[in-house]
Amino acid sequence: MKEIAEASFDVLVVGTGAAGMATALTARKQGLSVLVVEKQPVFGGSTALSGGFLWVPCNPLAHRAGIVDSAEAARRYVQGEAGRYFDGPRVDAFLKYGPEMVDFFERETAVRFVLGSAFPDYHAEADGASMGGRPIFPEPYDARELGRHASLLAPPIRGMTFVGLTFGSGPDMRHFLNALRSATSAWYTLKRLAKYGRDLALHGRNMRLFNGAALAARLYKSMLDLDIPVWLDSPVTELLIDGNEVRGALVMHEGVPTRVRATHGVVLATGGFPSDMARRRQVFPHAPSANDHLTMAPAANTGDGLRMAEAIGGKTDMSLPNLGSWMPVSEVPLGSGRSTRITHIMDRSKPGIIAVRADGRRFTNEGTNYHAFGAALIKSGQPTYLIASHQALRRYGLGFAKPFPVPLFPYLRSGYLMRGATLEELAHKAGIDAHALPQTIARFDESAREGKDPEFHKGETAYERFQGDPTHAPNPCIGPVGLGPYYAVRIMPGDIGTFGGLKTDEVARVLDGQDRPISGLYAVGNDMASIFGGSYPGGGATLGPGMTFGYIVGRHLAVHSKYPTATIGPERTLMAAELELVP
Repeated sequence: MKEIAEASFDVLVVGTGAAGMATALTARKQGLSVLVVEKQPVFGGSTALSGGFLWVPCNPLAHRAGIVDSAEAARRYVQGEAGRYFDGPRVDAFLKYGPEMVDFFERETAVRFVLGSAFPDYHAEADGASMGGRPIFPEPYDARELGRHASLLAPPIRGMTFVGLTFGSGPDMRHFLNALRSATSAWYTLKRLAKYGRDLALHGRNMRLFNGAALAARLYKSMLDLDIPVWLDSPVTELLIDGNEVRGALVMHEGVPTRVRATHGVVLATGGFPSDMARRRQVFPHAPSANDHLTMAPAANTGDGLRMAEAIGGKTDMSLPNLGSWMPVSEVPLGSGRSTRITHIMDRSKPGIIAVRADGRRFTNEGTNYHAFGAALIKSGQPTYLIASHQALRRYGLGFAKPFPVPLFPYLRSGYLMRGATLEELAHKAGIDAHALPQTIARFDESAREGKDPEFHKGETAYERFQGDPTHAPNPCIGPVGLGPYYAVRIMPGDIGTFGGLKTDEVARVLDGQDRPISGLYAVGNDMASIFGGSYPGGGATLGPGMTFGYIVGRHLAVHSKYPTATIGPERTLMAAELELVP
């Protein structure tokens, strides 16, 4: 039996996603000693693979831009979205401390944000919603700033890249899509590809980071600057209990079991349970097998935090109407039994592209947000497909099949993309009802010529128009499918993370079966049950609360270090009287 090593810190954080790193940085800035451990040999978790957006109403960037917003309006909006699952105390804590969190990280760390000023809430016409300014995303980052640690950043999902290159949200992606329509965009794209080639030759990976990778790198660089130790490839196997308090964990570090004492508390940020097949079978009735539901989260996100908390009496909440951040996903064959995956966020909303079930009928508004579209996929109960005209495919792409001039034959040869000279031929190849599909297209095209969709109203909301083609009139999301050849891609229900998780209070303490806080144990990110009741109010509604509650926990841990005899009952709300604790 191996000898057990010992280590001691004020705080132990389990996980290197944005929520975990935000917790570590906040606690360290309050003067606490912090250890961060990570199960994978790379850092970044789900954050590094994400779009990197944070949904934070009333954030300081919006304030500086003159965008009028209020916590009261955002609260009404969230309450309308969550319905009977609305959690007032946690939502109020998020709305109060979200703007502070953004200010703190921009002021105290290497994190820098860009305002999504034109990015509307997902249901922007609802009471309290905003037409723009609540989402923010990280500024691009040069991975060379990380030095030798750059190679430790989680690599991108191949399906989400173009020849391995990740394009950023906003202008970066627009230049790529318009490279053959604008000399400026063409020059920009050529420079990006040339720099990528240089980075591959010199560093073995892309060094110009965008999206979630930029956020993860900026947070990690900030931890390096503060000398916060990070143990990679170091899974936690169990929590350590001292009386009725969590005071550490057993960590397998460099092959040696290590008892890490955390005098102030342990923070679980292990990424939820998207790759925990046993739990998924229990709570995802639509996905009895791994092939019925495709997650975009890391394979290492197997619900470790939930299981460890449950083992000592922690309670999970699996009652939410949506237990995941649903996402339409397609599987991309790569040959030799290998595959990758890609999300369908932008293509669905474009003109000339519709979604049908195997019965040949449309089943939802293709332009709606990915969470709502994913829920409709699950409800459909049938194989589903995106259908595109040749013109739409070459203009916008379809999943992994890229726009012109990228050739189509690799996608056709692999079977990822199906083509038919007629709709009947395409239907037979895809397994779609060959009688119903032409009828559906004909009915759709009749109204689409006028930019209308009387059946599902595609392109009638601000968010849908934002995701459409601004150069296409009168409706940026609607155009006839028109003449062949036609193309199809099979899409599957999937997720970018889970919403079911550990029950927590307004300072992210894990609760037991009687809704009492477990002393010394916190959960943030996707280990915490969704504060929005399984709804998805806007772009970044996972990372926004993740980093905000990381900030809250870091401060709360520091307050307890200053006032160790202070007690807070479950009836106390809003950061325990705004963290103004007295002994």
